[in-house]
Amino acid sequence: MHCPFCQHVDTRVLDSRVTEDGTVIRRRRMCEACGERFSTVETMDLKLPVVIKNDGRREAFDARKLRAGFDRALQKRPVSDGQVEAAVHAVVHAVRKSGERELPSRRIGEFVMEQLRKLDHVGYVRFASVYRSFQDVADFREELDRLEREAPGEGQLPLLEEPAPPARRR
Repeated sequence: MHCPFCQHVDTRVLDSRVTEDGTVIRRRRMCEACGERFSTVETMDLKLPVVIKNDGRREAFDARKLRAGFDRALQKRPVSDGQVEAAVHAVVHAVRKSGERELPSRRIGEFVMEQLRKLDHVGYVRFASVYRSFQDVADFREELDRLEREAPGEGQLPLLEEPAPPARRR
């Protein structure tokens, strides 16, 4: 590492600290020639795949857009920021783990739906309605029925309230 003050080629690491999530290392350094101190920050440089959009365009993967999609689906839902961050991290991990250089946006959408299904059923249905282009109420009902069959009573409130039985007269 070159010294930013005198451009000497030899610097010594005085202290290293890793962030809580383990993705960044901050190093305190000192130049052997001039004695000046400075900090460097190291991050992982992992290449994420290019996203192939439905219309054929290609875009760089953007975790901020991913987070915005989660935020829209989970707006005003009882899901903590930490849970959303963990879900975003899980999707990014799945994208990296795929090993693909190019990934269709549909596949990323499936990763998102998998995480939303675990987090919040209402958020899942919101996202699914846009992702799968629901056309009418029947599409919603079909997705709700599928969700109820696949994940009955996972500790979340029911998606559709059962009608109360009619009161009996005496």
